[in-house]
Amino acid sequence: MRIAIVDDLAAERTLLKDRLERQLQRRTVQADILEYESSKTFLEAAREAPFTAAFLDIYMDGMTGMEAAKELRKTNTDCLLVFTTTSTDHALEGFQVRALHYLVKPFTEADIDALTDIVYAEHFAHLIYVHTSVQKTLVTRQPFKTFIAPLRDDSRFFVCGRGVIVNLEHAEDLESAAFRMADGSRVFVSQDLLKSARQALMEYLLQRGRMA
Repeated sequence: MRIAIVDDLAAERTLLKDRLERQLQRRTVQADILEYESSKTFLEAAREAPFTAAFLDIYMDGMTGMEAAKELRKTNTDCLLVFTTTSTDHALEGFQVRALHYLVKPFTEADIDALTDIVYAEHFAHLIYVHTSVQKTLVTRQPFKTFIAPLRDDSRFFVCGRGVIVNLEHAEDLESAAFRMADGSRVFVSQDLLKSARQALMEYLLQRGRMA
């Protein structure tokens, strides 16, 4: 994946890049993180090759990050946009360009909840097979909807299709039509959910990046 950091302050770019690199290395995710000191140079690079995600400082000299986002959206609707800013005064404009969220400077940390033992779970023949990080498979008999109900509000879990849910905490990457998990297993995603799966994985990584 390609990630852009756009900020006219070198120190801010370095800080964010260091945090992102630590988080991605922890997840063994390969990514090219490229720095740009102006919206103009970023947009030129985006025309050459698309970015998976872009961190845009709103308050920059010349073209602002918000203006750059609006320009980018004319040709690219998939790039995940995150605004780095000292305030959220531009929240309405951010909504218009479908921003993922804001990182308000200085970046803060948040706590991570539990439920990290589940790698993925699948429903088969009226049973749910829960694959865990300790290489044990637990089996439970209950409706799949009942099983996933308490997990739906947890951003780490993604429903890959009918009867399959994955814990992004253990996902290393999304290759072709499947998540590649840290234990070597592959969890397949329904074709119509692939775009959502990519966005969910990136959003999760970005949220974890705020913690680094």
